[in-house]
Amino acid sequence: MFAYINGKIADKSNNYVVIDAGGVGYKIFMSAKGIEGLKEIGEQQKVYTYYYVREDNISLYGFLSNEELRMFELLLSVSGVGAKSALGILSEITPSSFALAVITNDDSKLVKIPGIGKKTAARMILELKDKLKTETAIEKNEKIKVAIKEDNKDNEAVSALQVLGYTTKEIEKALAKIDVNNLPVEEIIKRALKLL
Repeated sequence: MFAYINGKIADKSNNYVVIDAGGVGYKIFMSAKGIEGLKEIGEQQKVYTYYYVREDNISLYGFLSNEELRMFELLLSVSGVGAKSALGILSEITPSSFALAVITNDDSKLVKIPGIGKKTAARMILELKDKLKTETAIEKNEKIKVAIKEDNKDNEAVSALQVLGYTTKEIEKALAKIDVNNLPVEEIIKRALKLL
């Protein structure tokens, strides 16, 4: 409904900001990092917004960049993650660091975020990994591009070996003995077949 709100900052709190746009004060909930990045009270500020509607709650959530907004939307798509949890995650980790952790299956980085346990981290990786690989709104730095390429290479090799009738456990054991990072897919498959 609202793509962004551009107006003067009327008030700031530890978890929301009030933006005066056209004589209307919009209370917008933001992450701690987002509030730190705001200009001073009385200055003009543009905040990208997400209009959150549930039967018992209608709220505006704000972000300083489209990348942060898109990551918030992706987090809401994970079962069991609500708006406040998603905002808490964005207060602790940048969108690109979060994307890198998900793509590289680094659940140890995710469980450091308050409120995220092993199960939630595993669910986030499972539900967001493929979405993040194709997501255009997430700024893809070199580390993320390399991680996506490596993960795609592993998946291609696993798929090819599964077609040949090998089980996932057999394939994982074989791949653990191969330097998959420095080999093309064809060579990974050849070496895995020798081990299998």
